[in-house]
Amino acid sequence: MQLPQRKRTDTRMTDDLRHVPLCRCDEVEEGACRQVVLPGRKPLVVFRLDGAFHVLDDTCTHGNAFLSEGDVVDHQVFCPFHSGAFDIRTGEATVAPCVKPLRRYPAVVVDGVVHGDLSER
Repeated sequence: MQLPQRKRTDTRMTDDLRHVPLCRCDEVEEGACRQVVLPGRKPLVVFRLDGAFHVLDDTCTHGNAFLSEGDVVDHQVFCPFHSGAFDIRTGEATVAPCVKPLRRYPAVVVDGVVHGDLSER
C-alpha cells in the first residue's frame, strides 16, 4: 500500500524575506548610510554606526522625504524636510515634528553583505 504524498509548503518567499541581501558592507562607510530600492517596496536605508548596521524605512513618517538625504549626528538622522529626527538604532522619533517611529528591520552580515529581515511581524 502506498501512502499519500504530503504537500510541501513553499517557504522560499518567507526564507527570502528573512534574509534579503541589501548591499555590501564596504558600500556603507562608518557614520554614513545608503538607500536601497527593492522591487515592490518603499525604499530602505542602511546605516553603519559604531561598526553595526541598521536597516530602517527610508521615508520620514512626518513628511515625504528620504532620510538617506538627511544629516547623521551621533545616533540620529535628521529629516531634510522639517529637521525632525529619529534614533537610528531603534527607529524612535527623537525630535519634533516627528512623533511616529520608523519601521526597523533586523540586520545581519553574511559574507560581507548586509541582509535585512523584511518578513512581516
